[in-house]
Amino acid sequence: GHYISVDTSYEGEKAVLSSPDLYSEEWNCVRLIYQIATTSDISPDPARLNLYLRQEGESFDRLLWSAKEPSDSWLIASLDLTNSTKKFKLVLEGEMGQDKSTSIAVFEIKITSGYCIECDFEENHLCGYVNRWNPNVNWFVGGGNIRNSQSILPKDHTLNSALGHYMYVDSVYVKHFQEVAQLISPKTTAPISGCLSFYYQLKQESSIVFTVYLRDMSGFYEEIWKTDSALNADWALAEVDFNAPYPMEVIFEVAFNSAKGGYVALDDISFSPVYCSNQTGAPFNPANAGCNFEEDLCNFYQDHKDGPGWSRVKVKRNVYRAGDHTTGFGYYLLANTKFTSQPGYIGRLYGPTLPGNLQFCLRFYYALYGFFKMSGTLAVYIFEENHVVQEKIWSVLDSPKGVWTQAEISFKKPMPCKVVFVSWCKSFWDCGLVALDDVSLSLGSCQAADLLLPTPGECTFEKDECVFTQKKRGRGSWHRKRGPTPTSYTGPKGDHTTGVGYYMYIEASDMVYGQRAYLVSRSLRGTSAKQCLTFFYHMYGAGTGLLSVYLKKEGDDEEIPLWRRTGEQSISWLRGLIEYESDTNYQIIFEAIRGVSIRSDTAIDDILFQAGPCLEVEEIQFSSGYPDSLNEIEY
Repeated sequence: GHYISVDTSYEGEKAVLSSPDLYSEEWNCVRLIYQIATTSDISPDPARLNLYLRQEGESFDRLLWSAKEPSDSWLIASLDLTNSTKKFKLVLEGEMGQDKSTSIAVFEIKITSGYCIECDFEENHLCGYVNRWNPNVNWFVGGGNIRNSQSILPKDHTLNSALGHYMYVDSVYVKHFQEVAQLISPKTTAPISGCLSFYYQLKQESSIVFTVYLRDMSGFYEEIWKTDSALNADWALAEVDFNAPYPMEVIFEVAFNSAKGGYVALDDISFSPVYCSNQTGAPFNPANAGCNFEEDLCNFYQDHKDGPGWSRVKVKRNVYRAGDHTTGFGYYLLANTKFTSQPGYIGRLYGPTLPGNLQFCLRFYYALYGFFKMSGTLAVYIFEENHVVQEKIWSVLDSPKGVWTQAEISFKKPMPCKVVFVSWCKSFWDCGLVALDDVSLSLGSCQAADLLLPTPGECTFEKDECVFTQKKRGRGSWHRKRGPTPTSYTGPKGDHTTGVGYYMYIEASDMVYGQRAYLVSRSLRGTSAKQCLTFFYHMYGAGTGLLSVYLKKEGDDEEIPLWRRTGEQSISWLRGLIEYESDTNYQIIFEAIRGVSIRSDTAIDDILFQAGPCLEVEEIQFSSGYPDSLNEIEY
């Protein structure tokens, strides 16, 4: 047969292969048979094979899958494509890296309707299912007129004939007690929940244990089905409720006790998005367990016998007190305020009930002010509801004062539980302020979430400058930095993403009054629909100049101004929103102009391009020069 491969003589370049327009309202599975071959052992910049989803109306492609591991045989990747109402293309990209001895080849791309974990074992790629090799017991393909085993079945289940195929395990070579054979499904790549069903046959002389497990990416096994001991000489249907909110593998495991154990056969694994049991409950939505406190406390609450420990507050934009994390001028929670700073005071904030036996990642932002010793002033407990046990899973050690810092905690509890934020001050002399904002919960561990593919159109500057480049390097340029800027009374103390990450800024002491620095995006795909650009900007310092955002269409010299701020704005990171449209390819330009003094460090962070109109409207331009009343907190 034929395959397609990338010419490796183009070092550091990319080869792109694009599909025709595709459209599907059904769930699909993309199977890719590929190989990355290399002769060198280790390369600092290896070749990669990437698969992108290019959706109509989007300026950015979504990375679905990426591989760089070399192999000496063809490998199969199975990727779930969720149903969508938009037209899309699949784009295959070979990145050459710096390794001349590498070749990337693709043998087959196949899009089939249905889910990737479904299989009838009639095709030789076995839908990406693999046997975990064991010296003695293994899963084999049976059927198709192969007479190669003592206990082979007369017919498969799919075609109900001797020509059809199925998977089987035979006990004939078992050497040790309880040896297991494992058949491992491809990893789910999109959240699915519903009913997993399959047909199986068991012939046993002595006890066989046939079990189905789910295994998550941290290697944790959860048993979801086991055979009852009833004998079955014909194909029997098994159905099991299945919930995979984050990437998981299904493992079919057979354990024998002796060489005369008999056999197990398996065929026609299928999946339906409706639960098998008449389970009515909607799947748990983690969005309901988060809050940005802009409107209210969402599903969080306080115990009234504690007194009002946490207050929802808002700071008007000013140059003395930091605002919230969400927008810089919204609401956040503050504990230990002037009403409650009696010694030994405790404030508890309870989250909503979370279901048991699911892996969670909790993220939130906190900021501390005015404490002498910070450790222990804010802690997170898990409160198990059935037997009133509180377990401390996190507490603050030390953090930069007054900087919104991100914390992330992974946890999994067998029983339903609640997250409780506890703030307390031990003595009257050491009661500072604890601020909390942007609590979010996601399914899967935080480490697994970090391995997830990047959000298209998002740039946090944590690794690099993403789609942006400098128009000219040198004195008038943007710098990527973490921590505070070198000049006092200007620039941020930390970034907006985590508090300890990177942002881009102009260093005013290297520039002269009126000098400009440009940060320009690469060419972005034009669409007929509206687009929304969100970013965070930091303009603090008495001499602050201008920050402007422009749209430049391809083939057009004119730069269309979209947004502008002049002068000192706030000591906080503020959110900027811009709605724009461009039907031709375009670039977005961030331009900073240095102001009258060196206290003119302007910074930006967390840029996000999204399709569709902006869901909120940005607050209007504020004038410079602040009346004294702006420094007060509103309760």
